Amino acid sequence: MNTGCRAARFRPAADCFTLQRTNLYQPDERFTPAFGLSNPHLQTLWGPLWRKTTHIQRDRERLWLEDGDFLDLDWHGPHSADAPLVLVLHGLTGSSNSPYVAGLQKVLAAQGWASVALNWRGCSGEPNLLPRSYHSGASEDLAEASKHLKAKRPLAPLYAVGYSLGGNVLLKYLGETGSDSGVRGAVAVSVPFRLDQCADRIGKGFSKVYQAHFMREMVAYIKNKQRQFQHDGREDGLAALAALGSLENMRTFWDFDGRITAPLHGFVDADDYYRRASSRYFLGEIRTPTLIIQAADDPFVFPHSLPLAEELSASTQFELQPKGGHVGFVDGSLRQPGYYLERRIPQWLTAAHRQ
Repeated sequence: MNTGCRAARFRPAADCFTLQRTNLYQPDERFTPAFGLSNPHLQTLWGPLWRKTTHIQRDRERLWLEDGDFLDLDWHGPHSADAPLVLVLHGLTGSSNSPYVAGLQKVLAAQGWASVALNWRGCSGEPNLLPRSYHSGASEDLAEASKHLKAKRPLAPLYAVGYSLGGNVLLKYLGETGSDSGVRGAVAVSVPFRLDQCADRIGKGFSKVYQAHFMREMVAYIKNKQRQFQHDGREDGLAALAALGSLENMRTFWDFDGRITAPLHGFVDADDYYRRASSRYFLGEIRTPTLIIQAADDPFVFPHSLPLAEELSASTQFELQPKGGHVGFVDGSLRQPGYYLERRIPQWLTAAHRQ
């Protein structure tokens, strides 16, 4: 295991350390958890349970897709034709209302940048129109959204930020498209690089709490769609969902992805889906300047799921913080919490924009 610092593709930093098999480098600002929030589960749960709502005004646009379905896009910030534009991608069972999405959009607007939060299919408060839904490898939807934004604001430099599932989709897309991504820079946070291993990790210890939550939400997503199809008289859609079989006894990601995700989206089984959708297999082909922010104590990701340094392309900067949980990174204090990601991401995007 190599413990030396490689400077070729990472910014110089105060120190570096190695976790398991990966060379990782500290950013200029080392994340320090808020006092009392050093536990990774408290970091992970702070946003959805205790963060105050960020109130911002947004304009919704419906993007119709080539297959007849739609994505809802929530715009915020300046309407200037050439203002930098950031596409923000939420995680599993999230939406544009997720605290980390609205929080980032507010900060970006304060520095004069526009942003648009993409709601994956069926995540905007209204079921989507097709039996298929969204998943961790749905880079075709990101491709259509990116193409639309480039056409809508051709003078605006386009950037992208993805969290968790959104980060996995983003990295997969960047690897698939190489030099033709259409994105000037990208940031991925708390990425489940190996979906099969993350499906195992979330079934262990306290992380089973998250697994149970996701199972309830994802099954409810399908049942809600069934009710909508019934109301609208969409017999073909109802038949496709009925063919999946019972929605009962969905306890693990392997259960759900094997019985629902795979057949709905053309995968043979859960193994096939995880293999074809995991971003780790696409990292070497990324040619877009990219920052990955990860916490060593992420309760969704095994240490051995992190990519090796040699798997990363020369355009990728990987920052691993010792603490932070999963899309947590809450610093400051309990009375006045701060959000590291909402400083680090705009800081990095600004630097990338100046290059």
